[in-house]
Amino acid sequence: MIKAATLLAQEEGANPLLPHTFELVVGIFSFLVVLLVVGKILVPRIQKTLAERTDAIEGGIKRAEEAQAEAQNLQRQYAQQLEEARREAGRLREEAREQAAQIKAELREEAQAEARRLVEAAHAQIEADRAAAFAQLRTEIGRLSTELAGRIVGESLEDEARQSRIVDRFLDELEGSNAQAVR
Repeated sequence: MIKAATLLAQEEGANPLLPHTFELVVGIFSFLVVLLVVGKILVPRIQKTLAERTDAIEGGIKRAEEAQAEAQNLQRQYAQQLEEARREAGRLREEAREQAAQIKAELREEAQAEARRLVEAAHAQIEADRAAAFAQLRTEIGRLSTELAGRIVGESLEDEARQSRIVDRFLDELEGSNAQAVR
């Protein structure tokens, strides 16, 4: 077969390695058309698509960085608000303790004042009861003394003025002797 191809090529008189001029012109023209179509239509579209993808990627990265910065900012704000809330809660607890101590002191003072008032009222009542008992006792002692003195003397001491003087003198002497015994 090689012999047949060599014979065919010699008959035509041309070099088989060189293309025909017509094929060469058509090839160059086709190459230029393809180059023009690719250069004018496809390359701008490809560049546009690549630019859009680059912008999308860079924009996504930028948006992610902005979102991360915003998240960190919000986290700092929340931490500050939390710290402020803790301080406020501590301040409120301290105020409540102070108010409780103040109320406790006020109630203690009121209770002590009420106790003093009750003690004073009891003392006053005791003093009034003592005075009433003393007056009643004085009257009873006077009556009994007069009756006893009347029996001893043998005469009636019914006269009120005389009876009163005798009772007063007797009680004065009795109080005087009690005062000396106490000292």
